[in-house]
Amino acid sequence: MSRKSTPEDIVGYCAENDVGFVRLAFCDAFGRQKNVSIMSGELPRAFRSGIAFDGSAVRGFEDSLHSDLFLHPDPDTFAVLPWRPDSRRVGRMFCAVKTPDGKPHAHDARSRLKAAAAEAKRKGMSFRFGMELRFGVLPADGAGYMDTAPDDCGEDIRRRICLSLEQMGIHLSGSYHAGAAGQSVIEPRDMPRSKPPTA
Repeated sequence: MSRKSTPEDIVGYCAENDVGFVRLAFCDAFGRQKNVSIMSGELPRAFRSGIAFDGSAVRGFEDSLHSDLFLHPDPDTFAVLPWRPDSRRVGRMFCAVKTPDGKPHAHDARSRLKAAAAEAKRKGMSFRFGMELRFGVLPADGAGYMDTAPDDCGEDIRRRICLSLEQMGIHLSGSYHAGAAGQSVIEPRDMPRSKPPTA
């Protein structure tokens, strides 16, 4: 198993590899991803004390008693976004949402999932999660399940997505045209523990 990444690994990687911006990502209570982009020079502060944001403006977080919330980045989730420019590159980390006293916010799904997994482990159980990315390409083509070009108009789009995901360390088991017109599927496979970024 690879060792976990440290904040120092991420700060050093960004300095050595022209990463100028880092998106700190989290989800609202309804699963919609949000983010704030910080300059990479702000990473030490983000790791040390978190980056503040107004929780009252986020759907599902609107509790006025907890409007001041903080994003605490997880260094194991760092990835460079390959579709952003090569100069002053853009990285991304997923974050825990915490209250000013350092406690997980009640509606932070990531923290709740970690707590549930820890409770399951204490009881001798474990979680395994899988997903399938299904999306439509417009205008819709006339292809069906696992059809190929020329009927399948999504081959090139899936290829580009798969190559970008691979650059981010997300391993895939396959991709294909689904049953509905214009519908594509990309299937990630089990991912190993994140490795510290390398040059």
